[in-house]
Amino acid sequence: MFVDYAKIIIKSGDGGNGAATFRREKYVAAGGPDGGDGGNGGSVYFVVDQDSNTLIDFRYTKKFKAQNGQNGSGSHRFGKSGEDCYIKVPAGTIVRDAKTNKVIVDLSEPGQKELILKGGRGGKGNSHFATSTRQAPRFAIDGEKGKEKELILELKLLADVGLIGFPNVGKSTILSRVTKATPKIADYHFTTIDPNLGVVKTDRGESFVLADIPGIIEGASEGIGLGTQFLRHIERTRLLLHVLDIAGTEGRNPVDDFNKINEEIKKYSEKLSTRKQIIVANKIDSMQDDKNLEGIEKVSKEKNIEVFKISAVTGEGLNELFNHVADILKTLPKEEVVEIEDRVIYTLEDEEEEFTVTVNGNEFIVEGPAVERLMGRVNIGDNESYSYMEKMIKKIGIEDALKEKGVKEGDTVKILEWEFEWYE
Repeated sequence: MFVDYAKIIIKSGDGGNGAATFRREKYVAAGGPDGGDGGNGGSVYFVVDQDSNTLIDFRYTKKFKAQNGQNGSGSHRFGKSGEDCYIKVPAGTIVRDAKTNKVIVDLSEPGQKELILKGGRGGKGNSHFATSTRQAPRFAIDGEKGKEKELILELKLLADVGLIGFPNVGKSTILSRVTKATPKIADYHFTTIDPNLGVVKTDRGESFVLADIPGIIEGASEGIGLGTQFLRHIERTRLLLHVLDIAGTEGRNPVDDFNKINEEIKKYSEKLSTRKQIIVANKIDSMQDDKNLEGIEKVSKEKNIEVFKISAVTGEGLNELFNHVADILKTLPKEEVVEIEDRVIYTLEDEEEEFTVTVNGNEFIVEGPAVERLMGRVNIGDNESYSYMEKMIKKIGIEDALKEKGVKEGDTVKILEWEFEWYE
């Protein structure tokens, strides 16, 4: 089964908590703090797997989680970092943020590995907070929580040449004649419901990948028929072979078919509509007269598009066509399927200073990732930990932001579920 779309959830590992412990040895009255740091949480990576050509595995496994970091312990023992999670995908996979639909990464290169979600940092043990005036800190910092994201995986075929055209024009037959692919072939619409790929080897020894794109029909750009499921597969191709039934065996007009398919491509992507095409006039062995061929040749002159007459059934013209295709491919650059303007890696560091302050009467509400991390790392009930929180509130700019919003003595400051009275 060919699967080219999946929605999954990934989560990076939580950082381990730092330890608040003290050295205990015989004959040592006060050994001092010796709490070790927590280990970092595992990160989530995507890796291109050359042996895979479908996203079917993601139909059954939809959640992927990196390992949490272990907690620190006494005697300055650090917690072990969590193992990273590696998600294997076929070449040609686009990863999008399900919430924003932004492209995060285009996984097209063999062996490509990309960091998508970074693990939470491990917390600090109490040994980090010992000073000349605070020689026995009784608090440690908890590890940062990992991040969770919902992603869309979209597979776009990596083929040099794409066969396009209405159903039953002979695309699958051409593929079966010039490659070792074995697509299902029959005389009814949408015989091909999955894209098929094969490697063409010309009689001159050149080779390239050919894709049979399932039948695109009028309205495909709006989702009619098999719709945009297959239009997106054309995007990676460098050259399009537009196959037409020149014999009009189903009463179709090849000129109308040519115009309709190109209109759907243009509606789907203006850039794709400028992709180089060759018209493949198929079924010349069944042609009753030259009327359709004359019409196509007229279009080809107007559009400056080459026409090759072939018979997929008898093999007539196939060698000439694909030798010519091999020559053209030498002059065409590889297409980039997407332009990633803002590459996204969800690192916790990137959001370190993010917070918002909103005012509701005399209540000042502080929210955001920076605040969530801070409050997850302190113990409100411990005086030293509380003092650390106050210093961090000032350090990351929350105090200045509150003053800019007009906070005054006696006002309520709400940080997540905790409420404090502001005093100067």
